[in-house]
Amino acid sequence: MSGAEFLLADLPEFFGRFLLLSLLSIGGAMSTAPEMHRYLVGERGWLDDGQFTTAVALAQASPGPNVIFVPVLGFQVAGWIGALAATVGILAPSTLLSLGVSRWAGKRRDTPGVRAFTAGLAPMTVSLMACAGWVLALPYLREPDHRLGGLALIALTVLVMHYTRLAPIWLILAGGIVGAVGWI
Repeated sequence: MSGAEFLLADLPEFFGRFLLLSLLSIGGAMSTAPEMHRYLVGERGWLDDGQFTTAVALAQASPGPNVIFVPVLGFQVAGWIGALAATVGILAPSTLLSLGVSRWAGKRRDTPGVRAFTAGLAPMTVSLMACAGWVLALPYLREPDHRLGGLALIALTVLVMHYTRLAPIWLILAGGIVGAVGWI
């Protein structure tokens, strides 16, 4: 598909998909990565597993918020207009909703309903992040040459994050080194 065909036919749907994903991105844009993967790789075929995973890894290794991977995906699909559509789509609805809800809930933070809602967000966010991690790990786990090393690196990362206060950037750096050396 050429860029012109994408801009004319698919940009409104692409933008609309990111608008909807914005409202599901509880815990950050990374929590919607499995659905982005399903749409961009599985359903539309605009990216392959490697391109998707590379975009996420590049953005996660960069300083800044984890939402950086969204414009990278948009750029890969449709150039600068895709990056703009994906970024505005993922940020606008959730930002406006967060502003409104935080003002409303700030005045009612001691009510049982607001406390219950806040307490329920934590397990949901952890679950969505686990799904995102699984989608990102699958391309490596499907390859027999990388399966054991990938599982070992995942297990080590989970253990270090659970039992220490080590910043995640050090684990990202370690994973990059392990990959660059060829151990995974």
